[in-house]
Amino acid sequence: MLLDVNEIMKILPHRFPFLMVDRVIELEPGKRCVGLKNVTINEPFFQGHFPGHPVMPGVLIVEAMAQVAGIMAYMASDDRTKKKVSYFMSIDSAKFRKPVFPGDQLRIEVETTMNRRGIWGVNGKVYVDGTLVTEAALKATFADAAD
Repeated sequence: MLLDVNEIMKILPHRFPFLMVDRVIELEPGKRCVGLKNVTINEPFFQGHFPGHPVMPGVLIVEAMAQVAGIMAYMASDDRTKKKVSYFMSIDSAKFRKPVFPGDQLRIEVETTMNRRGIWGVNGKVYVDGTLVTEAALKATFADAAD
């Protein structure tokens, strides 16, 4: 393990229930990153999505990809950028291939496709037990945090 949840919380501004990364197990700053998210029945979204048939919302799986990408970009950034937060710019080609259930562990893999003028592009793939469940192309940038 490279980063545990305490180290991740020093990088990302997200907190429970919106922190979607439990640990980082592989990291090449600016190039690629692999994070893990343990999906438990205690997640608050399962109360309404869906009662009697709990399924993790796809948008939260994409958010997990974005958080892993944010960690990777942050670790490659200079001190000036590290005082900023990352914001989504676009989500393209999202595909949800299989549902994610309580008890699953997400393996979230992101790889940089571009980094120009402060805009990061990544391809993200999420696996459960080696099976691809979600993929998307994301773009984000760093900006000053709102006061």
